[in-house]
Amino acid sequence: MDFRFTEEQLMIQDVARRIAQEKIAPSAEHHDQTGEFPLANIRTLGENGLMGIEVPAEYGGAGMDPISYVLAMIEIAAGDAAHSTIVSVNNSLFCNGILKFGTEAQKQLYVRAIAEGREIGAFALTEPQSGSDATAMRCKAVKQADGTFIVNGKKSWITSGPVAKYIVLFAMTDADKGARGITAFMIDTAKPGFHRGKTEPKLGIRASATCEIEFADYVVQPDEVLGQEGEGFKIAMSVLDAGRIGIASQALGIARAAYEKTIEYVKERKAFGAPIGTFQMTQAKIADMKCKLDAATLLTLRAAWQKGEFEKGGAKFSNEAAIAKLTASEAAMWITHQAVQIHGGMGYSKEMPLERYFRDAKITEIYEGTSEIQRLVIARNETGLR
Repeated sequence: MDFRFTEEQLMIQDVARRIAQEKIAPSAEHHDQTGEFPLANIRTLGENGLMGIEVPAEYGGAGMDPISYVLAMIEIAAGDAAHSTIVSVNNSLFCNGILKFGTEAQKQLYVRAIAEGREIGAFALTEPQSGSDATAMRCKAVKQADGTFIVNGKKSWITSGPVAKYIVLFAMTDADKGARGITAFMIDTAKPGFHRGKTEPKLGIRASATCEIEFADYVVQPDEVLGQEGEGFKIAMSVLDAGRIGIASQALGIARAAYEKTIEYVKERKAFGAPIGTFQMTQAKIADMKCKLDAATLLTLRAAWQKGEFEKGGAKFSNEAAIAKLTASEAAMWITHQAVQIHGGMGYSKEMPLERYFRDAKITEIYEGTSEIQRLVIARNETGLR
């Protein structure tokens, strides 16, 4: 095994770190307090190839590999988790699925605009009554004699929904077939029949705009079907495997930021005449934080490497992605918890970013598959039992 990164991987990591430190981190508190969507920063990320890291150059992306994506995501998330959520959705959930299942025309139209940072994309799978059970969706697309589809229904918790130009939508086209009756569509939010609900007031990642969306007799043209009719569930699960690597990377960035702030603090803060970092109880927490952070980092890099191998014709990476997402998200929640505890009252204050890291970390255990779902995926892959 070679743990060294390539020159290209280090280059995009450096670009992401520079933007995160110079643009994202200084504005993170403002965006968290106001919930304002960070459009200017997202444009900057797009101009530097970070909204389409794995997208080939011919479609406006950076043409990098999955490990490059992980390294960049960690840096952006360390600057601010909300920014990394937007980056993750555009890279993993939006561009990835179209690159894999879309037509050449769809790639040129939808992927290029998103990868270059000119437009924002979204992914619409979840509904008010169907979260983990995606097959229970009620949003329907009824095929017409001329090959078009009429879409009616609601989707909830749509990341970037309030600002997205294009959306990958999953709707039921044949309820009798269950999962095989779901189809994926490309949605242009400027067209009639599309409506946005209120922006959700979230606990964390507040600058990542989230809303409910509704379709009322929205017309989808035949060339706006993504993949084949009835392939929607397969497409969604494939995309979520890649997305879990992105969320694992986000969790790592949050955890690393909290850990680094804690290391600074335990050296400076004194109690009973000595730095609190000299106390054994604090040292034990630091050691456990570091071990969890490194373990999650290596598992996430393994998942990214396996994704790269899969793209070359190797084995699937769903298990590695689930393991990375579960481990990294729970590590982030634990590490930020300990960071707040070590900072004491200051950790609970909005004068420091610790409480934001703590709030932001929680969502990584929930979206793109809860921790409970990850455990089911891992156990079923390991045992072969369903």
